[in-house]
Amino acid sequence: MQILLAFIFGAAIGAAVHYLVGSRSTRGVALGPVLGAFAAGLAWMILTWAGVGIDSPWIWLSALLVPTIVTVPAIVILTRLRVAHDAHERERLKIG
Repeated sequence: MQILLAFIFGAAIGAAVHYLVGSRSTRGVALGPVLGAFAAGLAWMILTWAGVGIDSPWIWLSALLVPTIVTVPAIVILTRLRVAHDAHERERLKIG
């Protein structure tokens, strides 16, 4: 059941990343929380399968660090790609 805490931590971190990174209008509001929850849950699952128990600080630290390490670059890269694609489409369609 503690994996739910990892999902919650990851979703909260993903939501914070969504609001901290600029150009929020270029991506969906659920992208950051879903990506963060997925990364935290995956890290928790891998460590659990590796035999790390919930009494270890590593599993709790991974639930906080992995979503941050994964979500920040992913959101930044996806935002840059979307902005570049939108600019290219505006130029191609001679809109702006």
